[in-house]
Amino acid sequence: MRIFSLATKVVVFLLLLGFAIKNTDSVTLRYFAGLEWQAPLAFVLLLVLAIGIVAGILTGLGKIASQRRELRALRRELRSRAEGGAGVPVEVA
Repeated sequence: MRIFSLATKVVVFLLLLGFAIKNTDSVTLRYFAGLEWQAPLAFVLLLVLAIGIVAGILTGLGKIASQRRELRALRRELRSRAEGGAGVPVEVA
């Protein structure tokens, strides 16, 4: 299984490397107020991919933080029930 995983990673890397080598033409990105930026197509695509990954992670951080707070509160409540009420059944999922 490790060999298959490594082989898959090598194949994907080689495909992406070939893509980057074949797409070295410069592209022009135009902004407002006449600003322009020229860069190789592969670099622009990599930059857009990285920006998308960062945006996705930042979007999920708020949800993760709220779920951690809720989990901490539920664990505290479970612990207080277990300590305070010895005869009360505690259900854990």
